[in-house]
Amino acid sequence: MVQQRAVTDAIKTFADVENRFNLRRTEDEQFFTEWYEDLPEISDVEKESLDLIRRRYLYHLTDGNLTEGTVTLLMGSPLLEKAGFYDPPFKMRGEASVEIVLDEDDEDAETLRGRIDVLVVQNRFWVALLESKRTTISVMSALPQTLAYMMANPNPEQAVFGMVTNGNGIIFVKLSRQGTPQYDVSDTFSPAPLRNRLYDVLRILKHIGQVVTEG
Repeated sequence: MVQQRAVTDAIKTFADVENRFNLRRTEDEQFFTEWYEDLPEISDVEKESLDLIRRRYLYHLTDGNLTEGTVTLLMGSPLLEKAGFYDPPFKMRGEASVEIVLDEDDEDAETLRGRIDVLVVQNRFWVALLESKRTTISVMSALPQTLAYMMANPNPEQAVFGMVTNGNGIIFVKLSRQGTPQYDVSDTFSPAPLRNRLYDVLRILKHIGQVVTEG
């Protein structure tokens, strides 16, 4: 009998996602260079818009912790929009449903179901996904579930990128299913310092978009 579970219930730790999907974190330093090599410059106008995103976020944070939806509205979606992921050749899907069948031929088969906050596609290929969490949840603790969603990519021949944020921190992740599935993560970028780290975030997003369209 197939057991059906929510991704949020079944995947809570890195051990959970790595064991269920035979997934490993790579030790190859060249696996995920997209977040720090050959990053494009951004304009003064773009920097001004990022300063506004930062100010708005910090303003709303002064009243206390923010929900996932608020984090998406204030931080995640504006960054994807500024990077061009809401315009051709990309398309955005909000609350995209995913279903992952594990051990399909086994009597103890398991189906994991969930929803991706924002999924960016090019034609039929997944490009990137955004997963937001409320500010009380650490950004690192959101990574296992994000990796599970990324494993649902219907085109395993193509690497997929993810951005995870709780507002206070932003982490990028890359997953490849060529051979043994493997992944790696970026530094954590915070909007808190006076030096706006969202500049770096936008440069990384733009570079990912370039890599995908040119590759």
